[in-house]
Amino acid sequence: MPKQQVLVIEDDSAIRRGIVDALEFEGYEALEAGSGDVGLEHALRFSYDLLLLDLVLPGTDGFEILQQVKAGRPALPVIILTARGSVSDRVRGLRMGADDYVVKPFSVKELLARTEAVLRRSPERPTRVSRVVLPAGVADLQRREVTFENGECRDLSQREVQLLEYLASNSGRAIARDELLSRIWRVNPKGVETRTVDMHIARLREKLRSDPSEPDVIHTVRGKGYMFMERQSD
Repeated sequence: MPKQQVLVIEDDSAIRRGIVDALEFEGYEALEAGSGDVGLEHALRFSYDLLLLDLVLPGTDGFEILQQVKAGRPALPVIILTARGSVSDRVRGLRMGADDYVVKPFSVKELLARTEAVLRRSPERPTRVSRVVLPAGVADLQRREVTFENGECRDLSQREVQLLEYLASNSGRAIARDELLSRIWRVNPKGVETRTVDMHIARLREKLRSDPSEPDVIHTVRGKGYMFMERQSD
């Protein structure tokens, strides 16, 4: 399962660098932005599990970023980074959907503890998947193989395992190609040929069916991406 990813939007380079270093040391992956405009672009373009958001930023301010993020992903956890005296800003941020706040100056231990706590109770936190039930078989992700009821067995590549696990962990949610490139391939989607994702999806679909007449478990959602749909019980 990919590491949890945190987007840090903070204009103070020293504070931002300290946060990113601390997150990476604890095993998270970090994205960062030093201005409101770049932060908004990252917030809307990339996939991540938590947003650490300064409210006072050059360019687009933190409240605008918070509003747009929550409009698209209302369950995404957000922690506000705020100055000591801005009580009204903290209240406003919480009312707009932020989950918690940390007052500057803050300790790294406090920030990490709040990060862990917010992620732990996040409704967007995916459940790790190790076994995927298919219309005519089972995909064992730990063994990297698909076994069908007719006895046929097919191997999965490491990339195919990562892709299937991510899709199945987010079952019922349409996942954009950019998100898959960011979370599975670990590349910036900007300028990357999206056929990379389509080709891997096509090969994975073939491996997950013993017969072409069987239904796909990975559906194409027009204009949005791909969605894994669990097999319904008879």
